[in-house]
Amino acid sequence: MSPDSDLGRRVAGRRQELGLTRDDVAGRARMDPGYLEYVESQAGAVSLEALTGLADALGLTVSDLLGAGTERPPGKGPLARGPVLEQLPPAECEEKLAAGGVGRVVFSTPAGPEAVPVNFRLVDDAIVFRTTAGGTLAGAVGSDVAFEVDRIDDARSEGWSILARGVAQPVVDPEEQRRLRDTADPHPWAGGGRDTWVRIPLGTVTGRRIRSGL
Repeated sequence: MSPDSDLGRRVAGRRQELGLTRDDVAGRARMDPGYLEYVESQAGAVSLEALTGLADALGLTVSDLLGAGTERPPGKGPLARGPVLEQLPPAECEEKLAAGGVGRVVFSTPAGPEAVPVNFRLVDDAIVFRTTAGGTLAGAVGSDVAFEVDRIDDARSEGWSILARGVAQPVVDPEEQRRLRDTADPHPWAGGGRDTWVRIPLGTVTGRRIRSGL
């Protein structure tokens, strides 16, 4: 069942980001797993006690769960205690890319460097997304580009980022486009006629993570 409320989407999204099951989160929040399913799927009013338990279980604040600060850029929290900067091994970089989501394509234009956010999927060791024909991003097809994706955990003052480099290639074969639509469609948030498919085969991939050392 898909989340039908903003709160439900935030709870389900954060739980999945942490790789936790409903039973895991329900146990941490001291609530029945069936009630957590209700919160994620159709919650209306939820008690402060339940919100507090969920926030603690998910490493967030009640304000975060209720959507406060959604217009605020991430990374405003305090420094982590004893922060440690470490390199991510290639296998972990690809594992994180495989989760899909939103990343940024970085490329050159006559006006200078450009970075455009896209909804993406990782298919057959290539980043795949859709864009508009004739748009700025479509103009990057055939050139060297960089692709960056990151996750910031303000509650823990931790995060990671991954940078991939490759050549943006068009996906023009109708059968290949159909396969991607059926199995891994990125569903661009911006909507509209975004029917130009682009893939970036993974070339050089590097990643870094900041975590608390204490």
